[in-house]
Amino acid sequence: MGTALVYHEDMTAARLLWDDPECEIECPERLTTALERLQQRGLEQRCLRLAAREASEAELGLVHSLEYVALLQGTQALGTGELQTLSGQYDAVYFHPSTFHCARLAVGAALQLVDAVLAGAVRNGLALVRPPGHHSQRAAANGFCVFNNVAIAAKHAQRQHGLHRILIVDWDVHHGQGIQYIFEDDPSVLYFSWHRYEHGRFWPYLRESDADAVGQGPGLGFTVNLPWNQVGMGNADYVAAFLHVLLPVAFEFNPELVLVSAGFDSAIGDPEGQMQATPECFAHLTQLLQVLAGGRVCAVLEGGYHLESLSQSVCMMVQALLGDPAPPLSGPMVPHGSALESIQSVRVAQAPHWMSLQQQGVAPVPSPSPCSPEGRPEFKAAATQDVAALSSLLDQLRLNPTPPVRTAVALTAPDAALALPSDVLCEQGSAPQEETQAWARPHEALAQDRALTALGKVLYLLDRILDGQVSSGIAVTPASAAAATLDVAIRCGLSHGAQRLLCLAVGQLDRPPDLTDDGRNLWLNIGGKEAAALSMFHVSVPLPGTTGGFLSCVLALVLPLAYSFQPDLVLVALGPAHGLQDAQAALLAALLRGPAGGRVLALVDEESTPQLAVVLARVLHGEAAPSLGPFSMASPEDVQALMQLRGQLEPRWKMLQVASEAGGPGSG
Repeated sequence: MGTALVYHEDMTAARLLWDDPECEIECPERLTTALERLQQRGLEQRCLRLAAREASEAELGLVHSLEYVALLQGTQALGTGELQTLSGQYDAVYFHPSTFHCARLAVGAALQLVDAVLAGAVRNGLALVRPPGHHSQRAAANGFCVFNNVAIAAKHAQRQHGLHRILIVDWDVHHGQGIQYIFEDDPSVLYFSWHRYEHGRFWPYLRESDADAVGQGPGLGFTVNLPWNQVGMGNADYVAAFLHVLLPVAFEFNPELVLVSAGFDSAIGDPEGQMQATPECFAHLTQLLQVLAGGRVCAVLEGGYHLESLSQSVCMMVQALLGDPAPPLSGPMVPHGSALESIQSVRVAQAPHWMSLQQQGVAPVPSPSPCSPEGRPEFKAAATQDVAALSSLLDQLRLNPTPPVRTAVALTAPDAALALPSDVLCEQGSAPQEETQAWARPHEALAQDRALTALGKVLYLLDRILDGQVSSGIAVTPASAAAATLDVAIRCGLSHGAQRLLCLAVGQLDRPPDLTDDGRNLWLNIGGKEAAALSMFHVSVPLPGTTGGFLSCVLALVLPLAYSFQPDLVLVALGPAHGLQDAQAALLAALLRGPAGGRVLALVDEESTPQLAVVLARVLHGEAAPSLGPFSMASPEDVQALMQLRGQLEPRWKMLQVASEAGGPGSG
């Protein structure tokens, strides 16, 4: 179960044959540069390479009219003048004698990828294609797009594989109106698109790209548009959109397959988007999608016109598909005020259709921000600095290589190791005895030999994570020593190099009494008796009793806190009577890989189910988390507790904001 990379060099054949400044950015180098960078980084070699095939006319007919397909087929015999005349009949399109062949290969690549994933030959993959597809309509080329690659792939998955729920995530900076038109009355396809909109002043200038376009007829609520009304959106804005809009709805929808219209003109440096999201952000977005549909994610290239930004973003996505930890996000995690307004407008428009949004107490939409992007000098300056900023970011990424060991496990029951993935390290090492005893001395619970032995393994794993030899780890601890072991792990982590440590304690675990609120540690307890923020760094919430309540707790509290805090180490402690199902614990661990760049140490009480350590090892290693099961609404008590906490914590932790703080301090 690996990652497929689908490509064919013939897709580089089509190119612009006349002068057209609007169309010249869609060039063959978009593919060749991305592929070269994948090869240079050793990523292509780790994928299963599949050569794209041409889609059949019947497959094209799943979306497009026979007349339109015949028209495109006829372009193979046209001269340059005739091609230019025909191209002029469409908006932002050019044809070449090879266009029909290239476009059929692009569709075929998407279909091959879907077939490979749904047959279980690979877990996920990327189709590296051109021309792009998400603007193409039933009988019209549009915006460089000829055939609608992702829409045809979705129809194919329905017809050939019998799927009933498909999620399409379109993170291209332009609205994929072609996909929207095709599925707007179809409740079996949930289409999410964010796009530069600027209140309708950005291409394709459509009223139906706004947040209140939510689908038609039986498809009401299955079109989710998030319009960006200002340029300059960055990492915090994109992650906030996933946490507060896409993921709540997607978990409720429960897709069987995720298709990504992966356009990278939404990345920093791109002349089309003028956005600020850095390449590693797309690794985080990909990781967040991999917790859906059993990890069955099929990405298909759409836009992206800054070759360096495009190729680096593609590499980041492929790394995440391969299961590598995502590098930590750079810059402050503070969403722009305009982004919060857009996010809240989508939540209001979608709330009538989704229980997951209703249970979060969606508030009215705030008044639009009076400032326009043209009048904002920081965006003008940012546009000229994008290339330099991108170069600096890439230098930073090269200084943070992926650790040689992705996941290590220290088990007290060696037979459990038999079910671990083959490349998970079953760690036998231990910290020096004197060091272990010194850390244990203040704790009576660590005096017993079993507890001391387990602590030695925890300290050894912790050092290996902090010195970059291991990305993540799992250690099993005696129940009687769980609290003391966690206390030592926190202190050791902070003294051995962690600048900011997030501790997620689940179950009957109290915060060590003499930990200080010095900004270096954030304590979050799930399973406390009541919801309470004793300080901005000491938060407790009861364990919700439904899947909906648990998901709201994770997406609307835990992850926003984690991304706001930007830890360089996460401790997940599952203490006595923690109450989590294995699937819930696995989801928490999988999602917490993101904020700390994969540096997660999970401490598991030995009285937990025998398989829990194995399940955690699999998700920390990059495998998909098991399903939580059917969505059930959060209880009124859980909803109230969450809203109360968010209100207390929002002033400090900006990723918790949706709209109530829009326009406040720190917003853009």
